Amino acid sequence: MKFIWNYLKRYKAYLFINLISGFGFIIINLGIPTIIAKGINTNFHNQDMSYIIKISLYMLLFALVGLGSLILLAYFSNKLVSNVTRDMRNDLFKKVQSLSKDNYDEFGVSRLLTNTGNDAYTIMQFLIMILRIGVMAPFMFIASVFLIFTQSKLLAIITVLAIPTMVIAMILINLKTEKLSIHQQKGLDKINLQIRETITGLRVIRGFNRQDFKAEQFDYVSSDYANVSKKLFQTIGVVSPAFTLIFTVVQSSVMYFGVNQVNDGILEYGMLVAFIEYVFMALLSFLMLGSVLMMLPRAQVAVARIKEVMDSEPTIYSKKNAIKNNNIEGRVEFKNVSFAYSNDSEKSVLKDISFTSKPGETVAFIGSTGSGKSTILKLIPRLVDVTEGSITIDDVDIRDYDLSYLRKNIGYVPQKSTLFSGTIMENLKFGNRDANEEEIKRATSIAQANEFINSHPDGFNRVLSEGGTNLSGGQQQRLCIARALTRDVPIYIFDDTFSALDYKTDSVLRHTLKENITDATFFIVAQRVGTIMDADKILVIDNGEVVGVGTHKELLNSCEVYYQIASSQLTKEELEI
Repeated sequence: MKFIWNYLKRYKAYLFINLISGFGFIIINLGIPTIIAKGINTNFHNQDMSYIIKISLYMLLFALVGLGSLILLAYFSNKLVSNVTRDMRNDLFKKVQSLSKDNYDEFGVSRLLTNTGNDAYTIMQFLIMILRIGVMAPFMFIASVFLIFTQSKLLAIITVLAIPTMVIAMILINLKTEKLSIHQQKGLDKINLQIRETITGLRVIRGFNRQDFKAEQFDYVSSDYANVSKKLFQTIGVVSPAFTLIFTVVQSSVMYFGVNQVNDGILEYGMLVAFIEYVFMALLSFLMLGSVLMMLPRAQVAVARIKEVMDSEPTIYSKKNAIKNNNIEGRVEFKNVSFAYSNDSEKSVLKDISFTSKPGETVAFIGSTGSGKSTILKLIPRLVDVTEGSITIDDVDIRDYDLSYLRKNIGYVPQKSTLFSGTIMENLKFGNRDANEEEIKRATSIAQANEFINSHPDGFNRVLSEGGTNLSGGQQQRLCIARALTRDVPIYIFDDTFSALDYKTDSVLRHTLKENITDATFFIVAQRVGTIMDADKILVIDNGEVVGVGTHKELLNSCEVYYQIASSQLTKEELEI
């Protein structure tokens, strides 16, 4: 459990107080039976009332100190566990943000959600038990057994004989619960996957009237999880009645032989009473330790799953001594770039892509669906990395730039509109948190978003629902464009960004963009020829290869693929212009 200890040792003061409180509680718990035994032995026949009051006050004092120790133990263990769980979740969240696409493909989003939620919670439960019970139980057991042996070896042997049975039972149960815990956590991953897919795809499910089908799918994974959980909890549930039976047998034996020893004059009345308490404490501490060990397999599974994510290395990262301050101008060059996804390395998505763009130029990409247009643009901010060849910005390989610095110099608008819950202003400042009101309004003006923003009573303070679903597709897209434009950067990437806009808004937005930002390099992926007709350079992509490069007019005469796309969208008169 080195992984957990690395978090615990951050709070050594809390841990120290926790240990001291636990030891204090043990001493008090074992001290009270000793006082009772002394009181009975000393005053069994004399019945001295003043002595009884004195002993009672001692017991009250011990009880108050024990209560104080227990309160401190509960407070500091909860505080310690809360801080550790918070730190663990924060570190995991930061790690998840640093992971590359290959890592996400390996783990899956549902697994990562379970790691952050359920796995961290399982560890939290285990830590609470360890700090409250796991620390006290071994020492209480050792101290109790020691006191038992000092009073009567015969009765001590009876108590100790029960231990091997309890140990064997715990080992067998742990072996079974570990396998069930692994299965249970994987089942929870599947449940999260079903919930996530159902919520995000609800409109599609309703559109095809497949609610019953999805309900059946969820019922299947939910039932599987329930069955595994039932077996797990049934296995753990055996512990309490089994150990209670052992308790009863041991205590009955101690009572029988103890009374005989009292009658024979070997043992005093008071010590028999104390002895019964010591036996109870010994067995109870062993039972508490057993309950901690029952949690151990589940905690080990949770730790292993989280540690697997924490130990994973992102495939895209910054080099040591990476470039962070060279004032990027925006001159981009692709040199014989090829790309294949790691899980399908034999099939290249892009093959031998080469082109150059200069600051102030607009470079557009067009081609059939799945031809690799969006993948080309993802290579520039290193959302994925080239397999062969290189990409340079201002004659520097992008892999030599600090990753954060590289992305800070790029305004990226993805193909799918992504907005976050919060106000419109908060979403816009997500692109540039230092943007002032004037810069925000300039960005929304260029993006043609001012009209629908100002038409709402709350304006920029309008609250968006999760994913911005209370806006239309075109409004979402314009806000995403405005968010990128809040940055004054040398490179802008628009990945099929204008597809959700009507032709008029598309045209006005692009012209306004070019008029207001003249020195940046623009990369545009589009399906509509009308969107890219005015581009300085158009690359026609077909099956991952560049099959044509030039202006709109040049490509109409030189590239058959481009002409076919254009002729399917433009009139004959427009083709001849």
